[in-house]
Amino acid sequence: MIGRMEQPQIPEKHDPRVLGLKAGLLALWAAVSFGVCFFARDLQFMVGSWPFGYWMAAQGSVLIFIAILVVYATAMKRLAPADSLPEPGSADA
Repeated sequence: MIGRMEQPQIPEKHDPRVLGLKAGLLALWAAVSFGVCFFARDLQFMVGSWPFGYWMAAQGSVLIFIAILVVYATAMKRLAPADSLPEPGSADA
């Protein structure tokens, strides 16, 4: 027996502010990860007693990545507070 055909699911629309945030943070990540390596010979100034390229490879890129995660989590908490908390009185709570 052939069942009735259901309506296709409408894709969820994403907030343009969230997409812009993701694009900006991804661009920052790419600039830090690839830009520093690509321009390593031009970045010969010293940070403390170490060359900047060595410092970015050893610690800087990881610290920038952690900062990106903190910015993203903070911004998402501010942009979408209704998505993170269940509604009072709902059956899912």
